[in-house]
Amino acid sequence: MKRVAILQSNYIPWKGYFDIINSVDLFIFHDDLQYTTGDWRNRNLIKSENGVKWLTVPCGSSTSRLICEVELHDSSWQKKHWNKIEAYYRKSNYFNYYKSFFEDIYLGKRWKNLSDMNQYIIKSISKEIFGIETVFDDSRKYNLKKKKSLRVLELLKKVDAELYLSGPSAKKYLKEDLLTNEGIALEWMNYEGYPVYKQLYPPFEHNVSIIDLIFNEGVEATKYMKSFIEKV
Repeated sequence: MKRVAILQSNYIPWKGYFDIINSVDLFIFHDDLQYTTGDWRNRNLIKSENGVKWLTVPCGSSTSRLICEVELHDSSWQKKHWNKIEAYYRKSNYFNYYKSFFEDIYLGKRWKNLSDMNQYIIKSISKEIFGIETVFDDSRKYNLKKKKSLRVLELLKKVDAELYLSGPSAKKYLKEDLLTNEGIALEWMNYEGYPVYKQLYPPFEHNVSIIDLIFNEGVEATKYMKSFIEKV
């Protein structure tokens, strides 16, 4: 059964995002949708000794553009983000082990487009750190015409999906019968029941960037991710 997931790209997303990727055969970035502010597209949370902190990529406040059209005109944020990551995580068990990997992302490249950057980071972490073999794709190449649930269905049909794995937030708009009438099964991702790991700066917080788990647990990180636990 060909399992497919479709998500907008996020900035250094949390572990649940990577669990969805690891749970499907084909993962499609859906970045030809309207950009929204105050969302996960350009920001995420990391831990500090004073609680969780936002890392936000400056993109401006305009919503009259698609995610894939968001240009990054000022690169000064890259060094600032890396400095914060280094300051908060240098005492973690695996910071030095992964330092060069993330340092290259922030200091070795000049990012000019939000979608390009997000997709690169997500694919690199998936393949190089977690060894995920899922195939990545981009919705832009399919020239989609429809909106909302019909757009999801249109894309699923174009890639010959047999099962669609969706995040729970889509329950607000996704009509299951549209998929089942086309012979496509629908499965909802369940984010409950994640195990706690050795995290700096208590109290524990699940809803933080994947870099928190990577720096704290390193090669053992997949033991705290549901998709890997379920495959054992």
